[in-house]
Amino acid sequence: MQPVKILEHFQNLPLQKHKGKDFLRVDEFNGEELMELLHLSAHVKQLQKLGQPFQPLQGKTLGMIFDKASTRTRVSFEVGMHQLGGLGMFMSGKELQLGRGEPISDTAKVLSRYVDAIMIRTFSHSYVEELALHASIPIINGLTDLYHPCQALADLLTIWEHKGKLKGIKLAYVGDGNNVANSLVLGAALLGLDVRVATPVGYEMDTTIVAKATAYAKQSGGKMMVTTDPIEAVMGADAVYTDVWTSMGFEEENEVRLKAFADYQVNEKLVAAADRDYLFLHCLPAHRGEEVTTGVIDGSRSVIFDQAENRLHAQKAILAALV
Repeated sequence: MQPVKILEHFQNLPLQKHKGKDFLRVDEFNGEELMELLHLSAHVKQLQKLGQPFQPLQGKTLGMIFDKASTRTRVSFEVGMHQLGGLGMFMSGKELQLGRGEPISDTAKVLSRYVDAIMIRTFSHSYVEELALHASIPIINGLTDLYHPCQALADLLTIWEHKGKLKGIKLAYVGDGNNVANSLVLGAALLGLDVRVATPVGYEMDTTIVAKATAYAKQSGGKMMVTTDPIEAVMGADAVYTDVWTSMGFEEENEVRLKAFADYQVNEKLVAAADRDYLFLHCLPAHRGEEVTTGVIDGSRSVIFDQAENRLHAQKAILAALV
């Protein structure tokens, strides 16, 4: 992607219109608004690389609730708030009164009096929706069992940087139809990508989400395809994406999943069907030798660390826009 022109003042950005909004799902924003967030992500990234301060959130505090372990989510949000001039405050869900049975509604109302936004990484998506219902401040979904919208924004930013465009890009996702796949597919469909998803029988994406993505693709000029054939999905792909076969909370299914996904490994044979200049993406952490071979994930087409870095810049854009 060509370097974008730096906007000198936060007040000039069109994203002020999103102040106070939640970010629970990618499709709470339309395609145009997602591109605005991606442009802002690129701006704040460029400013960071040039060493130019961008601190629109001075005096602001982000409460960060974690019910699930995290590396990238915690560090990127905490560092991101610091770079934006604010404070990120870590809170373990087990250590809050939530862990002793306090209603979500009470926690939402109390924290709304203390902090300026809440980022939560938890299990049930309905839990996050209830938190947002009762809070008077922006709620950001850091991950639930159903969605991972911050990851999807970073993924799309990475593809855009390396390919120079999004519309018409052939994106193949191979593996578990999980939260990462759900958010990635919705965002890609809104932005006009040609999306192909290959999952084993029994591990398909949620049918409601597939239906939404299909509708979004029709509106944006993109395409949406689901299959059980990894080669069909990867054929001619500009980007190939996979995730772990056993996500957090499903560890007891690990042995069963290893057998079910055996034919869905992203390996040298599979990526040979992709475009010669394909990108390999993975949200990390990765299990080398399971969902992807070492040769692919550590190969010359892998952009996994650009992708991981872009969590920081994409989330700074989300925070700047909403808070």
